[in-house]
Amino acid sequence: MKLLIVVHHRFDLWNVPAWFGQRLSQEFPHLQITQRDNYDGIEQDLRDAEILFTISLRPQQLAAAPNLRWIHTPTAAVHQLMFAELANSGVMVTNSREVHGPVVAEHVMALIFALAKKIPQAAVLQQKHVWGQEAIWNEGSRPREVAGATLGLIGLGSIGLRVAQMASVLGMRVIAVREHVEKGTPKGVEAVFPPAALDEMLKQSDYVVLAAPLIAATQGMMNAGRLAVMKSDAYLINVGRGPQVDEAALLEALVSRRIAGAALDVFQREPLPQDSPLWDVENLLITPHTASMTEKVWVRHYELFSDNLRRYLAGQPLRFVVDKEKGY
Repeated sequence: MKLLIVVHHRFDLWNVPAWFGQRLSQEFPHLQITQRDNYDGIEQDLRDAEILFTISLRPQQLAAAPNLRWIHTPTAAVHQLMFAELANSGVMVTNSREVHGPVVAEHVMALIFALAKKIPQAAVLQQKHVWGQEAIWNEGSRPREVAGATLGLIGLGSIGLRVAQMASVLGMRVIAVREHVEKGTPKGVEAVFPPAALDEMLKQSDYVVLAAPLIAATQGMMNAGRLAVMKSDAYLINVGRGPQVDEAALLEALVSRRIAGAALDVFQREPLPQDSPLWDVENLLITPHTASMTEKVWVRHYELFSDNLRRYLAGQPLRFVVDKEKGY
């Protein structure tokens, strides 16, 4: 049985370290493991691969892999794999949502505190050697308490559930929108709304956090109309996917102070172009898609994947299987 590991990314952190395949070879000596850092001539390796560890695959590459049975991706998002040929095939797909979810949730909480306490403004004033106590109080939205504020979550997956737990411990009121309300109200969440009631959730929220998968229903979700529904002193935080926010509409809402501010970790185009007007928006906090970055990321990946690999070899159900019909 062959496992093919192939990941090529411009950012070195997302490339599989050499020790990953080596350790798998030691733990699973009867498995043929090939680890590559590029896709050149990949069809030859795909021909006899049963398991594929990758972040992307093209239809012609899938066609070159007649023995493929399982794809695991070291990402939470899987929209890049949901082309028709794969979605309609018998190939199982698993993702790494439990690797990234807890880490991204920590980032969300950091952004909430940064916005509430106006940390970015303080950092700018520090660079200018300005004692900006009066400016921080008088300019824009004032510093506020996190406890007692209402947090509106769009998505209750691995990220959303962790955010809800953390926020509720801090005394925040947590409400959420989820596709399947029949799943109930999880711990730390006061109320769950169906997608049709998203506007009602937005009207109540002091902080709106996007942590949903990118599917047709969430594409462009936060448009001008939805931003207009938000409270004028509310903040928008996106750690989901860039295309879920209409950036032109958000720019207008921020500049006109229609909402108090926003924090974005993901964008429609990445890297964010240098000439993007978003860079210069005073009440926008930008983090360059760093929410899931952690020094332990590949250790966490190994723990998850090796556990699933043991399950696969034993014929047991895998964890974090993607519903290909739903796209997540």
